[in-house]
Amino acid sequence: MSVPLLPSLRPAQPTYIIGHKNPDADAICSALAYAAFKDASGQPGFKPARCGNSNARIDAILNRFGAALPEFVGDVIPRIEDIMHRDPYKVGMDDTCARALELLDLHDVRALPVVGPDGRLEGYVSIFSLGDYFIPKPKRATSMRKVTSSINAIIRSIGGVEVIAYDATTVDELFVRVAAMELDSFGKSATVEGIPTNKSVIVVGDRSDVHQRAIEMGVRIIIVTGGHRMKPEILERAKAAKVSVAYADTDSATTAWAVRAATLIGGLVQRDAYTFKPQEKLSVARRRIVQNPALICHVIDEDGRLLGVFTKTDIINPPRAKLVLVDHNELAQAVDGAAEVEIAEVVDHHRLGNPPTHQPILFINRPLGSTCSIVADMFRTAGLQPSPQIAGLMMCGIISDTLLLQSPTTTPLDADLLQWLTPIADADPRALADMIFNAGSVLSTLAPAAAVRADCKQYLEGDRRFSVSQVEELGFTNFWKCEDALLEALEKYRMENGLNFACLLVTDIDTQGSLLLVRGEAEVIQAITYPQKRPPDIFDLPGIVSRKKQLMPYLSSLLGAANEGS
Repeated sequence: MSVPLLPSLRPAQPTYIIGHKNPDADAICSALAYAAFKDASGQPGFKPARCGNSNARIDAILNRFGAALPEFVGDVIPRIEDIMHRDPYKVGMDDTCARALELLDLHDVRALPVVGPDGRLEGYVSIFSLGDYFIPKPKRATSMRKVTSSINAIIRSIGGVEVIAYDATTVDELFVRVAAMELDSFGKSATVEGIPTNKSVIVVGDRSDVHQRAIEMGVRIIIVTGGHRMKPEILERAKAAKVSVAYADTDSATTAWAVRAATLIGGLVQRDAYTFKPQEKLSVARRRIVQNPALICHVIDEDGRLLGVFTKTDIINPPRAKLVLVDHNELAQAVDGAAEVEIAEVVDHHRLGNPPTHQPILFINRPLGSTCSIVADMFRTAGLQPSPQIAGLMMCGIISDTLLLQSPTTTPLDADLLQWLTPIADADPRALADMIFNAGSVLSTLAPAAAVRADCKQYLEGDRRFSVSQVEELGFTNFWKCEDALLEALEKYRMENGLNFACLLVTDIDTQGSLLLVRGEAEVIQAITYPQKRPPDIFDLPGIVSRKKQLMPYLSSLLGAANEGS
């Protein structure tokens, strides 16, 4: 049975439960809560994550309940580091062919990386380069005898016993000879081939006459095979002549082959190693290797140190990260690379804009005020009670998304679930609302460009791509201080992202009304029927507080009418 290809399997990836870009409180809290629900219901391996920065409100909520911010996942684009095998089998420059052959055979691989003492990649050795060495072309018969090694390495390779070893660590070009001829012929062939006697490795059985002649010739080492031993008086002569002696239990033919296998890898290294960096995208790497015959691909760091390896098989069928999307279902709002990985579940309360999947998935989309309401209902329906911490986080998600049950998106079930969570969290909803909405004005704490991006979602309607950002304020005082800068930032964001138009909804929590800033297509701006607060691109939207339930349906109807008229 074949041994696994490599010693270090790729680390198992968790399934990330992750909200949308520019996360709000509901996206963060629902990710944490759904991960807790999975754990409580006996489904391990799920990990809460985020693909954007926190903000003052999120920080206040997490601090209030002692919860950690979920791990940041900037993208899930498949990369080389996702498929590489870490700490692969490898050999050093001073390892022998015998060691390389042992690893190749034991682990059923066709090539091994070769590294230097500092861990830097020197190249690789393959079954083909070793084959060329052990089976040279007929016209290079002398090559069959050559071994570049040291006495110590030779003795290790043959599994022998060192008796006498002189200058044992020096690496030299030696030539192996099997003493199978008559004594009169011994040594003549070496002279004909021009092989120096002090470079000769003599492999011989229990032939004392050959032992004696080899010592007289001054060979480099005599290896006595078949479990035999050199006579004591001859051994003393070897010591006097400084001829190394070793014993091997194997026969002469096997021993001679093992001597050749003592050649150090350094002389056989193939330097044309195919290298990659761990952060390279698989899509790019796939194009690079499609026509390349490389047996093995090497992953190195900036200093050239070997980090791992992979094969074409790994890149053809890579492991893919799994995602559970919470509080969104559109790829435009999802973490970068979501289209290239497996979306296992969706838990959301927004309009459908979901991506296609390759297989059926769990898709939960309910018309509730927040995703935290959906998760809270899962806990209650399953007969599971969340911890006080998780209950508090879900309360905050509901309060934030429904503006303490005042948003038109609010349903009776949202109110019922908030009431159910209150005693579990031992928290007052009104006090939490005051904490959340007083946690800092986005417009006073962030630069205009950051404010536009803080809670921004992109959409696609027909052939129009646009964005809608939202900030919630206590009054419009801070807004009027930076209105022009916000319009400039909105236009810059639109241009950078190639959008047809971009909107910013500034909501006053106290008066339950909003101002709408729009930059982009004149046709869209002119179609807006709300009164202009400051012509031509700031509109007054009294009673409008929900991006999802009020503004988006309105914009969709405008775009639908525009498409019909075009």
